[in-house]
Amino acid sequence: MNDATPLSATRRSYDTVAVDYERLLSDQLADTPLDRAMLSAFAAEVSASDGPRTVGDLGCGTGRVTSHLRDLGADAFGIDLSPGMIAVARDTYPGIRFEVGSMTTLALPDSSLGGVLSWYSTVHMPDEELASAFSEFGRVLAPGGLALVAFKIGDERVHLSHAYGHDVSLDVYRRSPDRIAELLAAAGLLETARLVRRPDPSEKTPQGFLLARRRGA
Repeated sequence: MNDATPLSATRRSYDTVAVDYERLLSDQLADTPLDRAMLSAFAAEVSASDGPRTVGDLGCGTGRVTSHLRDLGADAFGIDLSPGMIAVARDTYPGIRFEVGSMTTLALPDSSLGGVLSWYSTVHMPDEELASAFSEFGRVLAPGGLALVAFKIGDERVHLSHAYGHDVSLDVYRRSPDRIAELLAAAGLLETARLVRRPDPSEKTPQGFLLARRRGA
């Protein structure tokens, strides 16, 4: 699978795997209680905010975590780069708003969200793109708003040519929690909590979750 840019390769790869991605991962949260705990804490804090309470699930994929946030009582919607993933999300969760868009150029007003979720959705971004995405997170979050970022822990880039039963072309960046916190802080998002858990049988690395609050609250 040859594409002109990493962005187009990522979009095309997820367009290709969308149906099987949802089939294989739709129930994954049922087996990861610590992941659910982080999502629950995030949703509860945003819902208790005095400011905006809408949550943008940025890089939402097929919408499974967006739907989970809605089950937790959050006013959540999803944005994803891949039209194929968004098509599956709209079909699977018809009561939720899903839009095609890029995390580095969000079509959202300044300070309009109470929460931003990035559930492994930045793992394909090199540092310069990741910094741009985090800057957009800071722009669309209201002062005091929260971002929750899930990521794979490590210090290397891994290339995938096959995933979810299909040929793909994806670079996966593993990063340390300190590096994620540093990039978030540069965007005005200050760490308030982090969780590191051991990999489950289907994972190759420890998994990280970092909660950060926009300055100004």
